[in-house]
Amino acid sequence: MIARINVLLGMALVFAAMLSLMAGKVWVPLHDWASGDLASLIIFELRLPRVVLAVGIGAALGMAGAVMQGYLRNPLADPGLFGVSSSAALGAVASLFFGYAASALLLPLFALAGAATGMGLLAMLAGRSGSLILFTLAGMILSSLTGSLTALMISLAPTPFAASEIITWLMGALTDRSWDDVRLALPIMAAGMAVLAGTARSLDALTLGEAAARSMGVNTLRLQWLVVLGVGLTVGASVAAAGVIGFVGLIVPHLVRPLVGHKPSAVLLPSALAGALLVVLADSLVRIMPSTSELRLGIAMSLLGAPFFLALLYRMRRELV
Repeated sequence: MIARINVLLGMALVFAAMLSLMAGKVWVPLHDWASGDLASLIIFELRLPRVVLAVGIGAALGMAGAVMQGYLRNPLADPGLFGVSSSAALGAVASLFFGYAASALLLPLFALAGAATGMGLLAMLAGRSGSLILFTLAGMILSSLTGSLTALMISLAPTPFAASEIITWLMGALTDRSWDDVRLALPIMAAGMAVLAGTARSLDALTLGEAAARSMGVNTLRLQWLVVLGVGLTVGASVAAAGVIGFVGLIVPHLVRPLVGHKPSAVLLPSALAGALLVVLADSLVRIMPSTSELRLGIAMSLLGAPFFLALLYRMRRELV
């Protein structure tokens, strides 16, 4: 059953990616892709790297969300809870604030440095106990701190242009992304997903409780480090490539869980495929919308995710009552 769901999601993703390559202000039919003129340039130099990034980011955020919900045993957990996303955003904002974003590679490198710093601070705050409560509180503290510093940089921006650039980047988008962005971000996201996939069995054991997991041989401190590293790599690279794109890691596991069951290891791959599908479809939608300027992908995901989150809260409240 799970294998069939994965195959169906994979087929839907391929179809959505093909549709995304054709979609835009200028529609490019399939027979024009290899024509060698402007149409093929649009496909292979503008849209294909954008689609590849959308697939990678969606898969990375979807798997990160599934791992976080399995690790914290909380269906409302999201990769942004760790503070790694806001740390990566702070790094990118610092590059814009100090004028170091003139090179196309400097901004994503600053974002990755911010994510790495956030991972280190998170590990220091959480300590060596492997406690889920300490880990969650440490993530909340880090997220609040980095969010405040980001707001401070916006308010103290040296020029109105710099403030506008910071706010625009924080909205999240895949506009004007190139193969350089793909070469920088995709290997890091793949490495992070490989680390997260390695936590599957430990997450299954953790569903029985921390004490039971330890009795089954799970090293909770090692598991915590793997989760921090995997989420840091996936979320950091995603933010470095496209800015802040929220709610993917929250929505996707809830959509696939009724189809594959509640076992954390069974949710990981379907969440990655569904996350990639969701981001590709959302990016296609913002491109074909009849507007003078393209709607930012981060805004579109927030407009989709916020009602989903409220509906999820309402359903959980009814179940508790």
